[in-house]
Amino acid sequence: MSTLISVAAMTSVAVAVNGGPGSRGNGSRRAVRWAVENLSADADTLILIHVMPAITSIPTPSGEQIPINELDANVVELYVQDMRAKFEQIFLPFKKLCKTLNVETLVLEGKNPATVLLRYASELGIKSLVLGSCFSNCILRKLRGPGVPSTVLRYAPDTCDVYVISRRRLRKKSTNPSSFSKTSSRHWFVTRRKLTEGPNGINEQISGSSTLGSKVRKIFGASSLSELSFSSSQAFTHQGSTNASIDQESYHQNLGDNNQETLTVKSCNSMASTKSEQAEVEKLRLELQDAVSMYERACEELVHTQSKVQILSSECIEERRKVNAALEREGTFRKIASEEKAKHLETMEEVEVAKNLLAIEVNGRQIAELHALKESSENRKSLMNSSQATRGGYGKVYKGNLDHTPVAVKVIHSDACDRKEEFLREVEVLSHLRHPHMVLLLGACPESGCLVYEYMENGSLDKHIFHQDRRMPLPWFVRFQIIFEVACGLAFLHSSKPEPIVHRDLKPGNILLDRNYVSKIGDVGLAKLISDTVPDNITEYRDSILAGTLFYMDPEYQRTGTIRPKSDVYAFGVIILQLLAARHPNGLILTVENAITNGTFADTLDKSITDWPIAETEELACLALKCSKLRCRDRPDLETEVLPVLKRLADFADASKRVEINNTSAPKHYFCPILQEVMEDPHIAADGFTYEHRAIKAWLDRHDVSPVTKWTFQHKMLTPNQTLRSAIQEWRCRVESSSN
Repeated sequence: MSTLISVAAMTSVAVAVNGGPGSRGNGSRRAVRWAVENLSADADTLILIHVMPAITSIPTPSGEQIPINELDANVVELYVQDMRAKFEQIFLPFKKLCKTLNVETLVLEGKNPATVLLRYASELGIKSLVLGSCFSNCILRKLRGPGVPSTVLRYAPDTCDVYVISRRRLRKKSTNPSSFSKTSSRHWFVTRRKLTEGPNGINEQISGSSTLGSKVRKIFGASSLSELSFSSSQAFTHQGSTNASIDQESYHQNLGDNNQETLTVKSCNSMASTKSEQAEVEKLRLELQDAVSMYERACEELVHTQSKVQILSSECIEERRKVNAALEREGTFRKIASEEKAKHLETMEEVEVAKNLLAIEVNGRQIAELHALKESSENRKSLMNSSQATRGGYGKVYKGNLDHTPVAVKVIHSDACDRKEEFLREVEVLSHLRHPHMVLLLGACPESGCLVYEYMENGSLDKHIFHQDRRMPLPWFVRFQIIFEVACGLAFLHSSKPEPIVHRDLKPGNILLDRNYVSKIGDVGLAKLISDTVPDNITEYRDSILAGTLFYMDPEYQRTGTIRPKSDVYAFGVIILQLLAARHPNGLILTVENAITNGTFADTLDKSITDWPIAETEELACLALKCSKLRCRDRPDLETEVLPVLKRLADFADASKRVEINNTSAPKHYFCPILQEVMEDPHIAADGFTYEHRAIKAWLDRHDVSPVTKWTFQHKMLTPNQTLRSAIQEWRCRVESSSN
């Protein structure tokens, strides 16, 4: 037997497969797996077949469908090849199931897959055809109608075994042996040739040959006609004379030596047919080469066009980016210009406002200068016409008006102006002193030696002690308050930083009273700045020239010339005794000591006051005697020992003063309806009545009705009654003046 095997003797098993997930893919996998396990042993080749839909139109990027008869043949061919290459991917998972078998793939085209498979099986003489079934129940089969497996099983030719593999059963249609003839192999060959020459022949050739398909896709040329047309190992293994030899040998084996003449006729016919086929194949090869060259040119043009499109697209993107950037810059510049314009307009408005303000200021300054000149002239006339307010050891004091404010102008003695440097230094220090019980220094004129103080309407304390100018005697509670206020001002001087200040000339004549009898320390011209305070137990000679008033001067300072803050404490003790006894300071300390010792202290008190609180007054006198001790170390500390006692006595005096004022008859509407006392902070409630603020606030925290009308408050807002407050304050001033 010859080593060449005829095409008719080859056995092929075809398996129709369908790709994709779901039941269809599972049925195809079952069919391939069954064919490998049951039919691969008797088959030379396993052919995997897939039927793709017939291509009648080509889609465009816009979504439209263009019929293929309206397009160029090369474009249609390229699209068909691309689609076939995509459908070739369906076979990949099934090839893995075939393991080491000889597997061929074939993509057929048609509208009805069953018809295409039947035509293929009948024309190529497929021995076995295996299909997978995905419908496992009769309901789905009735709803969807007969499927591809059922149709193929029903209409398959008798020469083909059809196997339909489902999940639970196997359906089979076996071949009829009587239908085979001795010339079936020749009929197979002719049918295969006719199929190749048919309308879809070139497509089926390309799809049926995996080698040619890959070469066409990679734009390679074909090396031989047999390689381009028939690459399957079972279909047309050799062409030309080889086919003739195969046919002759096959034919000879079938008929035997007795039919030699018939073999010769068959060989001649085969040779003639082979030549005709070779001519046709050569023609097809040339056409295929032309198509491949046209495809290559089209691919080159496509690549060139794509590169141009990419370049143009990049240029378009860059230009778009530049345009967008330019638009953004334009928008930014417009915004900046708008902001600058707004700023310019705002600046122009500010300039106009500034011009108007400047004009107003210039006009106001001119008016102020004229007013100042006029006022200066009036002040000069006022000072010239006014009488001297008082005379002191440091200068004369005159009353005048400055900016419609009464002031006291003190003119320094001419001999004091010689110490100009010390004067300027003291003025600079004292100008920074601000205390409620220190006379305020409003201004100074170093050239003329003038000092301007606030004007104190009730004059000095000595005039009230000795009832000068027919002044009424001060009540005892006012005297207690004055003593406490003077102590506060003195403590402020002694605690000033960075250096303590000693007054050196504290006396009733330098203690001034304003219109409300608030006391303030004045005439600090002889005040001394002490850089190093000398301890109380050390005696040190300092000044050779003593300053101050004799009876108020510290005895230790008189002996040693050493000035200390407690030097002012001595004078303060003498002033307390004067306020209590209303006597001259000469010998007053000894008189009060003897009176306290003998129990006749009440006889030393000012006789014009009849309601002295004896216990508190005697306590105050004892404190004054301690302050007026001969030695500094025996005197109490002003801030820690004296002020607490004076604060307690001042509170006692203030309480007594309020009781006395409240006992004085007042208008009925001055009294709070809740407290039944004269109001200090009157507020109007929602009921229209005026109450003391603290009383009505406490009432509203606990009640919602009026304490007078018993009606519910519409709201709890309180409004200060400023008119009533002013009236009550005026009434209190009148009561205090009458009591004084």
